[in-house]
Amino acid sequence: MRFGTRKRINRGALAAALSLLLAAGALSARGGEPQEGALTLALPPNGEVSVENRRGGVRVEVWDEEHVALSVVTEQAARGARRRLPVRVERSGRGLTIKVERAAGAKASRVDLLLNVPQAARLSVFTSEGELVVVGAPAALDAQTISGDLRVTLPAPAAAEVTAQSLNGAVVLGEGVGGADSGPRERRGKFQTRLGAGGPEVKLFSGRGRIHLDARGDFDRAASVNPRSSTPASSDQPAAPDRRGRVGAEPDDAAPVRRPTPAPVETPEEVDEDEVVRVESELVTLNVSVVDRASGRGLMGLAAGDFKLYEDNVEQQIEHFESSEAPFDLVLLLDLSGSTARVTDTIRGAAWRFVAATRPQDRVAVVAFASGSQVVSPLTSDRARLREAIDRMSPPQGDTRLYDAVAEALDFAAHASDRARRRAVILMSDGLDSTMPNVTGTGSTLPYAEVRNRAQEFDGVFYAVWTSTEYEAFSPADIQPETFDLAHDQMRELAEAGGGLFYAVERLEDLAGAYEQVVRDLGTVYSLTYRPTNKARDGRWRAIRVRLPRHPAAVARGKRGYNAN
Repeated sequence: MRFGTRKRINRGALAAALSLLLAAGALSARGGEPQEGALTLALPPNGEVSVENRRGGVRVEVWDEEHVALSVVTEQAARGARRRLPVRVERSGRGLTIKVERAAGAKASRVDLLLNVPQAARLSVFTSEGELVVVGAPAALDAQTISGDLRVTLPAPAAAEVTAQSLNGAVVLGEGVGGADSGPRERRGKFQTRLGAGGPEVKLFSGRGRIHLDARGDFDRAASVNPRSSTPASSDQPAAPDRRGRVGAEPDDAAPVRRPTPAPVETPEEVDEDEVVRVESELVTLNVSVVDRASGRGLMGLAAGDFKLYEDNVEQQIEHFESSEAPFDLVLLLDLSGSTARVTDTIRGAAWRFVAATRPQDRVAVVAFASGSQVVSPLTSDRARLREAIDRMSPPQGDTRLYDAVAEALDFAAHASDRARRRAVILMSDGLDSTMPNVTGTGSTLPYAEVRNRAQEFDGVFYAVWTSTEYEAFSPADIQPETFDLAHDQMRELAEAGGGLFYAVERLEDLAGAYEQVVRDLGTVYSLTYRPTNKARDGRWRAIRVRLPRHPAAVARGKRGYNAN
């Protein structure tokens, strides 16, 4: 949980952004100079950059710099009182979010976004009717439109795992994609391919728009057009204005494309000093499960008014509330290292029981680990597909790197999960890492303390199901009782740090029952979001306490606080 800052863009910066649009029509090529007047934003540590624009288009280019550059383009507004630019930039533990607020009325002006992002960015972009253009290859790309066209140009030689689907349009494959022939090819339905040796995930989806995908190294041949144009800007005539919200266009491959003379667009809006882009302080989200103190049963049907939330004994205003019925993205992390390999069938059966017990609105992913992690199944709500993946699951080979696997599962949950859904990681393990005394093999690269901190900072819930593999030690070379006790205690600490529950299973035959208890507990989790009144970012611990005055017999369980970094 981290805080952002508040920053303002002055009149000159936005005016420069407008000049950029009129003069160039597009951003510079990868590795080019940053545009004058663009807002400079630091890439968050996790690399996550989320962009949403429901009032126009988005053009993104990957460059060699380490920061994000943002320019905002808006058309002439009706004369009258000054208004704020409807763009919000927010930095939080989930990363950097750039969002154009929804239009308040039918006559609201269009807004286009032009961005440069580093190659290390994990980019998620959404538009509704506006066209979406991405030039270059970030570390990960998830691009979606409702009815706007989606155009992606990857560098050559491309190396990526690509999934592209247009429900009512087509996927158009250009150079370097889907075969040796060089001409455009159209595909219906879902298109999947591995480019080169694979690597970064590229996920493209449109409801009614067309998806154009190609891989070529000459970025000067990429479309260089008026961002409001619906047709390619040829070398002979400027593109005509189009109010449908398209940002880029398909290049004409018949002849080299020169920089066009941009066509006139709507008169640029004179941006006032108070019409600002705001970077708000971070919202803190707390997930709590609520149970009856006497019976231990979860309480359902609670409302926001039932909760009182305090940070360092100061009551906070709850700004957003999600009920226990809200969907989860669940990552089931299974220890299939040497100590559990002989009971893989038991673990497989318990995993299927877990999947069967989850709610229909929840999505589930399965990850197994030993010396390394493997995704048995990505997040899906298809129970039959999950069962098939679990049935095919085989034990990973090698030593036990528990701490590394937990860190990777937390990252997987953060990156693969839908931002609109809650998330949880459920670990099944005996808690032994090969770094522990007398545990054979090469252990994790991350220390336990680091993994515990990551569980504490995880924007979700972490559950630990400890399974006993203890045996009697006959020699000093055997794993000693103290090591088994340490593994047990660390699993408990991870669950406490992650705001979830700890379950101890002495017999693997009881594992399925423990999983079902986890699912029942997840059904009692409520999410409370607030903006801390203490704005200081001093790295100190902030203690969180939740009360339910209307339900004196109820107990709220969750994370006890966070560091204000």
